This record gives sequence, structure tokens and C-alpha cells, in this order.
Amino acid sequence: MENPIHKAGFVNIIGSPNVGKSTLMNRLVGERLSIITAKAQTTRHRIKGIVNGDDYQIVYSDLPGILTPAYKMQELMMRFVNESLKDADVILYLIEYGETNYNQDVIEKLQHISIPILLVINKADKASEETIAETKNHWQSLLPQAETIEISALTGFHVNLLLEKIITLLPESPPFFPKDELTDRPVRFFISEIIREKILMLYKKEIPYSVEVVIESFKEDEEIVRIGAMLYCERDSQKGIIIGNKGAAIKQLGIESRKAIEAFLEKHVFLDISVKVLKDWRNQDLLMKRFGYYQD
Repeated sequence: MENPIHKAGFVNIIGSPNVGKSTLMNRLVGERLSIITAKAQTTRHRIKGIVNGDDYQIVYSDLPGILTPAYKMQELMMRFVNESLKDADVILYLIEYGETNYNQDVIEKLQHISIPILLVINKADKASEETIAETKNHWQSLLPQAETIEISALTGFHVNLLLEKIITLLPESPPFFPKDELTDRPVRFFISEIIREKILMLYKKEIPYSVEVVIESFKEDEEIVRIGAMLYCERDSQKGIIIGNKGAAIKQLGIESRKAIEAFLEKHVFLDISVKVLKDWRNQDLLMKRFGYYQD
């Protein structure tokens, strides 16, 4: 007979835009749920990953990086971060060794909450003892109530120690989700994220940050899945770059995306990608609602 889960909680991962939050999320969950690229600001939504043990359930959240908003979409991304400071049972504040910059508003909120905070120093396996000590001293002066753990999200160094510490901090609670669930997001969301990841990898400058991916059709037959994706950009010039000379760029995007989606779905995929211009979409409230930036 299975032991009933008696500890469960929400563990929210926050940090600056390029400190490896998605890598840590995927490492902790054991599945590739979040986009990983070398570029900053890749996470736009709150993505939950669910991990079950014999007597615990952890609901991790990968959140957008902490930044100063420049347009409406980023304001809503920061809303996800601020909400995560209220509903967490444990907060993982991820930094890199040598990192000193911080958002004053977020730090002040963290200084006045009773939620346990784990200050997680990433890439610690590459840092000198002196640099680690300097980083600890700097951040512990800002968040004296936080406990510090040194890890490498990429290699897994000390991640088991982090997991053990998280479990000790979980409150007693029944599980929030069935044990066979991995995430609260639908398949269409992850397909759009796969395509967006390929856009981040294949295009330069402002293009990846100016594009929203919407899965407009998803039809699953016995042997193949037929997917229609629309890419929304802000200017005609961006549309031209996305399509490329004689359609070469969007063809390459389609090939790379289809391969990754087939690996994700474990099924043959027919992928049709189109591009449409929606001027200044990142500042339009109705479009933000349509694209899911008002959802939890």
C-alpha cells in the first residue's frame, strides 16, 4: 500500500533574466518543460512542474526574470513574479556567483515576508572560494533570513542537497495535483514554447522578443499530428526577416520546430507556420489577455 503524501507545497524560482532558472527548473522536475537558450528573458509565463515522492509533492514554478518593465507585456511578466512572492511555500532566489545587481522593489518585499527563502548560488562549481564568499556576504546582507546553497543547475552539483532542503521546508498538506500529472499547462502551450525557443536560437536582435507564437489548430490523427502556428510580430520589416529570402528562414524554423515537436509528442508532425503583423502588440491590453498574460 502506498504511503499517503503528507507534505506538499509551491516552490517558486525567481532571479534575474539570465541566471539559469529554466535549467534549474528542468533539472528539479526531471523533464524539459522550460525554454533554455543563451539569451536572457526567455521565460514569459509562469510554468509549473510537479514532482511527487512517496510522501511529498512539490509544485515548482519557473518565472520570468526580474527586470524593469519597458512595455505592457513585461509589466504583466513582473506581475507573475510579484504574485509568486505571495503564494509560495518556499522561494528559491537564484543568483550566479559574482552577481551583485538586484531589483530594490523585489528585495524589499522579500525582506518583509515570512516565507522561507533559499538563496541558491548557481555555477558554484566554476567559482573560487573567495568569489563565493563575496557573493554570499553581499546577498546575505540584503536577505539575512535566507539560507544559502551552492549548486550547478547544468551539471547537477548539489541539486540533491537543494531538494532535501526543500522537502524539509514543505508544509504538511495533501497533494494539489494527481500523482500522474507533470504540469498544469496544456500540450499546445509547450508546442508554442518549442517554436519560440527555435525563434530565439535562429533569429537575432529584437526579432525573438517581438514575436508571439499562437497554436491556432491542433488535429491528432492515428499516424500524424497536424499543427497550424501563427507568429505575430510588430512590424512589416520583422515579418520579412522571419520569412527570409525566398522563404528560407521560415523554412528552417519549420524544420527545426517540427523535429523538436515530434520528439516531444513522439509522433509524426505536419507543421504549418504563418506570420502576421500586429503593430505594437506587446502594449495592447486585449492582446495580452488573448495571449495568456493575465492567466495564473
